[in-house]
Amino acid sequence: MNRKDFIKGAGLTAASMAFMPANGLFAKTFADQKVRLAIIGVGARGLSHLDLVLRRGDTELVAICDVDEKTLELAKKMIEKSGKKMPQVFTGDDSAWKKMLNVKGGLDGIIIATPWELHKEMIISSLDSGIKYVGTEVVLGITLEDHWDVVKAAERNNAHVMMLENVCYRRDVMAVLNMTRQGLFGELVHLQGGYQHDLREVKFNDGKQYYGGGVEFGEKGYSEARWRTNHSVHRNGDLYPTHGIGPVANYIDINRGNRFMTLSSFSSKGRGLHNYVVAKGGADHPNAKVKFKLGDVVTTQISCANGETVLLQHDTNLPRPYSLGFRVQGTDGIWMDVNKGIYIEGKSAKPHQWDNAKEWLDKYDHPLWARWSKETAGAGHGGMDFFVIHAFVEAIKRETETPMDVYDAAVMSAITPLSEHSIDLGNETVEFPDFTGGKWMKRKPVFAITDEY
Repeated sequence: MNRKDFIKGAGLTAASMAFMPANGLFAKTFADQKVRLAIIGVGARGLSHLDLVLRRGDTELVAICDVDEKTLELAKKMIEKSGKKMPQVFTGDDSAWKKMLNVKGGLDGIIIATPWELHKEMIISSLDSGIKYVGTEVVLGITLEDHWDVVKAAERNNAHVMMLENVCYRRDVMAVLNMTRQGLFGELVHLQGGYQHDLREVKFNDGKQYYGGGVEFGEKGYSEARWRTNHSVHRNGDLYPTHGIGPVANYIDINRGNRFMTLSSFSSKGRGLHNYVVAKGGADHPNAKVKFKLGDVVTTQISCANGETVLLQHDTNLPRPYSLGFRVQGTDGIWMDVNKGIYIEGKSAKPHQWDNAKEWLDKYDHPLWARWSKETAGAGHGGMDFFVIHAFVEAIKRETETPMDVYDAAVMSAITPLSEHSIDLGNETVEFPDFTGGKWMKRKPVFAITDEY
């Protein structure tokens, strides 16, 4: 389900663990435990998380917060329809969320689905208030310093911050993860991904509906157009790297035996947003005079400690079908999602010819999808959204680390300020910080090792 529909090496060890029965991995049961949760932001993205929290029998929604009455009414109707108890509602001003952190009875976890520029303060304040589990939407912060501040806050509080990056759980992405862990592609050499998604109807609307219908943004826009488009006015870099880099990082064990070393970015000229305003609103519309800093296609190259190269592309301002452009290439084979093809040397039907990827993906369906596919029905983004909330809740219940932790969140999200810096320097190569402080050399993979979460 897309956003419009909603509103309307782990190596052989990891591969073998992926098929271990989950029941034997945990010493205690959690069937009767209720996880006390709150949500900051119940707009388009927050409503999806709200829906999934309400579906679960092991969660208690304690509080929600938003400053927009329209979205709050939608959230209340959803809660009433679920038959669950109405949570405390915090609203009225931009600091209402701060009062929610100290709700009576406390919180086991909090979900943040607000504009990007608010994430850092909300994450750190939640951690410092004593909440041990924070699930945040993309991104972690705006500046590189923001990312360091969040990492230090999580370490200081011995707490967990999970980026709710749902594409890591996309079914074909996870099947390919299963294949990489079983060595089908051989030693991985080069990987690609990105955010290649026409967002013009997200960045502009008529000020009344979530998507399209006009060319307004900022104070005259609604939902994402109110805040997201301004980033395209003032910034030039890969503004949304996590959809592409999240799965790639899992394939090559970033922060867990491998790390990103250097980054360089290039930006094309920017024409798409201006042309859209003129075409839909006319050359005399005030927004036709806006100078959008964001290049239409931003390309980022990353080097890794273990020798792999990674290519990312951010492409959101031009007309194009949706594609994340994944490519996983190793010494024995390759997967490309755009052509829906897989080729494994010596195992594919014919030399130098693509196999239909579906046959391989069905055969190597990840145990998580094999077990939970029924539960994903109706969940956002084709079922992927189920897994991020499921993983977040299950980690809280077990009082263990989340499958994507604060270091993973920082690495994924920091690509944005690093790419901006590289472009500002004339496409210079910049060093990628090690948020783990050297711990990456000894940390072991934990993402999607079993069929549990």
